[in-house]
Amino acid sequence: MTNEELILQRLERIESQIAPFVETARSVSEFREDFSPLANNAVKLLVKELQDVESSFQLKDLLEMFKQLLRSVSNITYSLKQLGNIVDFVTTLEPLLRASVPQVINYLDDMEQRGVFRILNATLGVRAKIAKAYTPEDIDQIGDGLVALLGIAKKLTTPQTIAFLEAFADMPSKLDLKGAKDIGPFGLLWASSGKEVKEGLGVLMELTKGLGKLKEVAPPAGASS
Repeated sequence: MTNEELILQRLERIESQIAPFVETARSVSEFREDFSPLANNAVKLLVKELQDVESSFQLKDLLEMFKQLLRSVSNITYSLKQLGNIVDFVTTLEPLLRASVPQVINYLDDMEQRGVFRILNATLGVRAKIAKAYTPEDIDQIGDGLVALLGIAKKLTTPQTIAFLEAFADMPSKLDLKGAKDIGPFGLLWASSGKEVKEGLGVLMELTKGLGKLKEVAPPAGASS
């Protein structure tokens, strides 16, 4: 093989090795030619949009934001961890919510069927009427009165008071008032010798003593409420 043939063989080998690079360069050139118009349009659009914020944007503000971001890295990391915990909690709670939501809906529907919400709505209407008819001072006074009445109700629920009221309520059913006869002073003296009358007079005397204490709490005549 002559030197010319060796040179041609080497040139062909080099050409075959360079051919892929040539193809790549040609493809890059074609891509650049196709992409250049798009890139130019994008840059023009970006410049046009940035003109709207040019007066409000300062490079130092961007640097300050970046420094603040660096200072807050630990807080951001903590927030991300907490967000992960919240996601885990919601994921765990989701099956419970799926099971409980229908029950809650059924419960609310049952309350609606029984008229609970209508009663609540009517109660709000009553409160509005009370607010229209009375001043805040009147409401405070009424509240104090209700508290006092609850104290009285508490006293009325003691066993001794309940037993007394029950016995007092049963008394009319045991009396024959239609068969009561007229009685004069001498008849009263004669009747007072009986055991039952004496017991009744004793009870009446104790009640009279208790009624005397009402004088201490009675308001003076003509006093305004």
